Amino acid sequence: MENRLIYSPVGILIMLGFAFLIAIVVSFLFLDLARTAFTKIGFSWSQALFVLLASLVGSSINIPLTNLECSTPMVHERHIRAFGVSYHVPVVKSCNTLLAINVGGALIPSLISMALIYRFPESIYYALSGIVLVAIITNRVARPVRGLGIVTPALVPPLCAALAAILMVYVLGAPHDLIFLIAYAAGTLGTLLGADILNLGKIRDLGAPVASIGGAGTFDGVFLSGLIAVLLV
Repeated sequence: MENRLIYSPVGILIMLGFAFLIAIVVSFLFLDLARTAFTKIGFSWSQALFVLLASLVGSSINIPLTNLECSTPMVHERHIRAFGVSYHVPVVKSCNTLLAINVGGALIPSLISMALIYRFPESIYYALSGIVLVAIITNRVARPVRGLGIVTPALVPPLCAALAAILMVYVLGAPHDLIFLIAYAAGTLGTLLGADILNLGKIRDLGAPVASIGGAGTFDGVFLSGLIAVLLV
């Protein structure tokens, strides 16, 4: 008898099969939650699926806007070998940061939010109030990460957006029918404004090759805000 404290009661292939099934179930649950969120703000199932897929595909597409010269030069190590000895020589280089805008994390949610506000003009005051509230809180928790960009905790924006929508409806008297619209607009536009737009002045100090509005560290915050905030209210 083998003297082992840790062992698997099932074969590795069965475990991999279970993991694959769990991944499929989670994917379908996510799609169903996304469908529910988008249908709550007035989309049909086909429109919701299109927006979801467009956002996911668009998350990898960045449209260049301008080049920014880094305020701090980047220091690289150059390896030089001489007579069999390797030397590490620091090399100072100037750098440029390409400022871009992400299609899935900025353009699509912004267009959806503005279209919804335009469709329901009575929501503009409450939506803008929610956007400002979420932007202030998001700006406080967003952190610049050198070499990457602006990073935001994924769950803070959607929770703030949901609370903002509840505040607008149950405290400030906004029509209850607008609660989902307010949550979505506040979550998406508030996150973009607080995390990225208000931190554009810090981009030059990050030394990142690309800084994308709505991309990298804020895409999850913007994308999840549009879904979770609507589901929470």
